Amino acid sequence: MIVQYLGHAAVIVKDKEINAIIDPFISGNPNCPITVDELEKVTHIFVTHGHGDHLGDAVKIAKKFNSKIICNFEIGNYLSKLGLDVHTMHIGGRTNFGFGRVKMTPALHGSGISDGDEILEGGNPCGFIIEVEDKKLYHAGDTGLSLDMKLLQDENIDIAFIPIGGNFTMDIDDAVKAVEFIKPKIVVPIHYNTFPVIKADPFEFEKKVKESKVRVLSFGESIEI
Repeated sequence: MIVQYLGHAAVIVKDKEINAIIDPFISGNPNCPITVDELEKVTHIFVTHGHGDHLGDAVKIAKKFNSKIICNFEIGNYLSKLGLDVHTMHIGGRTNFGFGRVKMTPALHGSGISDGDEILEGGNPCGFIIEVEDKKLYHAGDTGLSLDMKLLQDENIDIAFIPIGGNFTMDIDDAVKAVEFIKPKIVVPIHYNTFPVIKADPFEFEKKVKESKVRVLSFGESIEI
């Protein structure tokens, strides 16, 4: 599995049967080093919640590549009305796909979808455990710290993407506790320094994490696990 960090919460996941993007905030993301036009064929799009900096370019990408969007029921209902291919799940659900298995995990946040002047119901925010072959990736989405994260230790996560920016999500200290709960082999800090209100130092996070290996990825950097 190859993963690439595009800034904010956007992550590309590649393997033999999958070329997916999680929370595809590309247009308008000041740290994203690529454009939608530079994406290779996207097979799947994962959306953790309905906010514009996470739903992002999902509609544009899905229309371009006929990608399958994996999200909660309420977001899926909104997207299906746009003629998109949607697979809906809810918290705790685990489903087999052609590339592997996906589990939807809890997140503590909001999920309203901005539609012009309206805010539409976006259901429960979530995270995802994406299992491809023998590797497991956990993307926390936007969330605060919760004791539910202790249960993720049993999943034997290979790589976790954890927000550290504070204000809208966990800050560095709570993110460190989350890592202690989850015990992933590798953890990548995300959701920081996109806007002034979520300014954070990922190297401070790296210093405070004691057990897991921290990889502070530059925007656009890829690693193989």
